[in-house]
Amino acid sequence: MAKLEPGGAQLSLLRISRALHERGHRTRLLVGFASRAGVDLARAHGVEPEVMEGTTDLQWRADPAFAAWLAPRLEGADVVHAHMFGGWWAAARAVPGGVPLFASEHNDYRWPALPQWRAMGEAVGRIDRFYAHSPGARAGVLRAGMREERIARGISPVDGLDAIERRGLPHERIVYTGRLSADKGPDVLVEAIGLMDASPPVFLLGAGVLEPALRARIAELGLGGVITLPGWRDDPATWVAGSTVQACPSRDEAFSQAAVLAMGLGVPVVGTRVDGFPETLADGRGLLVEPDDPAALAEALQAVIDGARGTDLPGARAWAQQFEVTRVAARYEADYAERAFPLVAA
Repeated sequence: MAKLEPGGAQLSLLRISRALHERGHRTRLLVGFASRAGVDLARAHGVEPEVMEGTTDLQWRADPAFAAWLAPRLEGADVVHAHMFGGWWAAARAVPGGVPLFASEHNDYRWPALPQWRAMGEAVGRIDRFYAHSPGARAGVLRAGMREERIARGISPVDGLDAIERRGLPHERIVYTGRLSADKGPDVLVEAIGLMDASPPVFLLGAGVLEPALRARIAELGLGGVITLPGWRDDPATWVAGSTVQACPSRDEAFSQAAVLAMGLGVPVVGTRVDGFPETLADGRGLLVEPDDPAALAEALQAVIDGARGTDLPGARAWAQQFEVTRVAARYEADYAERAFPLVAA
């Protein structure tokens, strides 16, 4: 993995690893860059990560040093699964011949510096199967020369679909769960709440670089009595269960485990029209607004609260069940076995 921090993509990998461990498989987690919170998250899932020393964020960077660090650690592997561009580029260089290489990407390619299309093209030929978790992720590897028959739809497991509502929470509430970072848009939600005449209590669960700015803006808008930041929680499902509405104001979103969790718990979702999100919330499973539009978000949230607009809650709940952890883990297990042990899989 190129980067380990609290987030949906990392949780996806850790949940699958734990489920595969229960099925008798051993996972070794090799990481290019990790935050302290990311290491703690991995340990909480029973995985001790091995982290390359002295690096910065490798998510969008092709780093030969990471490939060299990986090479001796990949010896003896039956299967290698690399996540994020910086991870699978390095793995494509380091993985021993004959070992199946799986790769995955959740989001569209939003290069923070120079685009890495040429480097991506160098790597895709070594990848046996690529899991694209969004339309943007799929389009990007196709552009780089990935063979279409090697691309599969990425599926993220969602934990907590059977959660019970946490005691002591207000009956009517808006909930946000996710990283407090620009791509997830919690700042847009704060602005939207500021535009509402009388918002119910709002809980922003998560941690991230935007937290100080969010707290300052909440104070500036006089919303300290309305918006609470409980921090990163290991049990977000208990906060979501029974909520009035789940807000997902993302600027970039491949799939949204937060939205699927809410759908599975029978909670209406308001999301944004970005990348793979319209597919997640299709067929009335949620409401969509344009990204970076606090007024539109405020209007949609108020409409759900007032009962003026609704979603197909039974349909959303049924659709979400396909992402239950053991079901998703079984699918990856079968894919790995098909390529690593074809005679056994047959």
